[in-house]
Amino acid sequence: MNAPIYHPVADCGGTDNPQAAAYERRWLLVHSGGQWLTRGICPRLAEITVELRFGYLVLRAPGMLRIDIPLDVIEDDDSVREAIMVGTHAVDVVDEGELAAAWVSNFAGIPCRLMKVHPDMGPFDWPQ
Repeated sequence: MNAPIYHPVADCGGTDNPQAAAYERRWLLVHSGGQWLTRGICPRLAEITVELRFGYLVLRAPGMLRIDIPLDVIEDDDSVREAIMVGTHAVDVVDEGELAAAWVSNFAGIPCRLMKVHPDMGPFDWPQ
């Protein structure tokens, strides 16, 4: 039987690490228009590999150095919080900062940001 595949970053590569189940779709990329960036808009997202190592979300992509994002940070800075639309849902997210934004924008070839779904955000249905 095949192990389930988890996608900590929505629409990016997945991992079979069982620890990733707790982080399923916890992050997403948002383009400069403030909407969720999907593979339909940017097929290169499938090339971003994701793993969890030593308390970090590790992103790798062809031609890029890896970037490590802390998994569990207390989100207490409201200046980096905003609401974005994911399908028909307003989702409370936290910006992961300029370094992460530069990394994902450089790889995707369009301005975008890595956002984390705020831990206080209740469950919502992701579009298919």
